[in-house]
Amino acid sequence: MNSWAAVDIPPLSGRFSLPQLALFDTASRVIKPLALKKSYRIYVCGITPYDATHLGHAATYLTFDLMNRYLRASGAEVVFAQNITDIDDPLLERAERDGVDWRVLAETQIDLFRGDMVNLHIIPPTHYIGVVEAMPLIVEAISTLVNAGTTYSLDGDLYFASKADRDFGSRSHLNEDQMLTIFSERGGDPGRAGKRDKLDALLWRSARPGEPSWPAPFGAGRPGWHVECSAIALHYLASDDSEVESTDANAVIDIQGGGSDLIFPHHEMSASQGKFIAGREFAEHYVHAGMIGLAGQKMSKSLGNLVFVSKLVAAGVDPMAIRWALMTQHYSKDRMWSDEILESAEISIGRLRSALSRMEVASTQGVIEAIAQALANNLDTPAAIAIIESWIDETEQLTHAANTNSIGSSGDAGELSRALDTLLGLAL
Repeated sequence: MNSWAAVDIPPLSGRFSLPQLALFDTASRVIKPLALKKSYRIYVCGITPYDATHLGHAATYLTFDLMNRYLRASGAEVVFAQNITDIDDPLLERAERDGVDWRVLAETQIDLFRGDMVNLHIIPPTHYIGVVEAMPLIVEAISTLVNAGTTYSLDGDLYFASKADRDFGSRSHLNEDQMLTIFSERGGDPGRAGKRDKLDALLWRSARPGEPSWPAPFGAGRPGWHVECSAIALHYLASDDSEVESTDANAVIDIQGGGSDLIFPHHEMSASQGKFIAGREFAEHYVHAGMIGLAGQKMSKSLGNLVFVSKLVAAGVDPMAIRWALMTQHYSKDRMWSDEILESAEISIGRLRSALSRMEVASTQGVIEAIAQALANNLDTPAAIAIIESWIDETEQLTHAANTNSIGSSGDAGELSRALDTLLGLAL
């Protein structure tokens, strides 16, 4: 699957030393530093391409873009994989509703998503993989689970026995009742008769009349949701034992990420399955972005209360204002979107561009260092935004000051502009 156009990332001056990045880990429930490494492996769950890209998507991919940028700026290599769930029930249902081929619908929405990512200045993944093209990998991964004795058949469908993993539930910290409720809301089938445990996850759905299917040793069909990500992540990001540099050598990848709505069941179950496929813990860090809401409700396809990036851009909104608006609150928090937030962001971006265009600007070295410090602390973008706005205020005061030296007009606007692009993805 083709990704989108590469993003030019200006190098950060060697005068700046970036602090070690620390992130909130959902599994341990603490902010903990990433081990210092030469190379990091990140896997982020992608879209189901039947209605893309709303601001909830944008907020999630912006979050992991910031991580990607920070690690690259620190001098590390980042191997970043992202999937596209280009075969799934919602996609088939939408295609049937609209009277289009599901493959055509998927491709049009993937193209739209690529354009949105370019507009938002998101670094493309190293590996951008559709489930359909990864089917041989998925079949192989499921075969490994079968051989490990963690599966069973039910009316031709294949299930993963979730509690074969002794650590099942340790990443999401939910009790049984909470799991069952969320499982039923997010694609699970806890009420299906014949299952050994209500929380067992579908691995392979046997072929149904009129549905696409693929051959497999366990019968023609198509995969369940969770194993798709396990298989893709492990194939494209796993390293040989000799290459594992992490302080936790049991983890295959460094960061497993996505929106907080994926904590359970998706990330819990993909991690359990991945653990049996790879023979060690799936990820060292589990990192999740909060949900974006509108008018008091979570923004979602099912509710139909979506704000689309493409429609905002088509209406003339500066993509950097969208990016700025999404950074004004912390990535991990659920938050509301409003026209007022966007309007305020447009004003701030305008002021920033104006300040950067001046011949004399306030001191910038301390600003860049402070932004890096804020980002190192669990991507504290609100703090970074406040630092930038304070610098804008100081620079604007220079115009009105009788003695510019008293303000400190020793800044380098070009250096700051490059740093804002490198660290925050603000292409100004």
